Amino acid sequence: MSIALYDASIPVFLRYLNRLDGLLDAAESHATGNDIDVSNLLQTSIAPDMLPFETQVLIAANFALRACFPLAGKLIPPYGEFPATAQGLHLRIAYVVGLLKTLHAAEFEGRETAVLESKAGNALVSLRAPAFLLQYALPNFIFHITTAYAILRGLGVAVGKEHFDGFHSYEAEA
Repeated sequence: MSIALYDASIPVFLRYLNRLDGLLDAAESHATGNDIDVSNLLQTSIAPDMLPFETQVLIAANFALRACFPLAGKLIPPYGEFPATAQGLHLRIAYVVGLLKTLHAAEFEGRETAVLESKAGNALVSLRAPAFLLQYALPNFIFHITTAYAILRGLGVAVGKEHFDGFHSYEAEA
């Protein structure tokens, strides 16, 4: 069984962008409920040499464009300019979702042999489309969402696996 590039990309990116937006909602609720300035939360990182929550969200959102548009044989659209605020992050995610929804399955057909390139830090990644998606793009996208999630957990934000993937369900602890 093979899976189409469109089916392995667009629905996954859309689902997890939605989950990321929900994590951002949880961060805002936590800040409000604990009288914390949300901008401080947005600038929190796991370690001094890691990027903060805001940047993790930004990179994840932009990575969806960096992956899907080349997979469809299209140029990556501009990332857009949004304020460095929680609302700006929500707007960025909505912008990316809107752009991804303009892509259609037919645009991905026959692209399996296309070689796609992307900058990975200082390295240049050059892979055929399936490997680009499965070995590079999706893992990087999920890495940044996971890191954003871990930052929130470290701050005591009440998020769990069910918030991350939307599939799990747990009973509330008494």
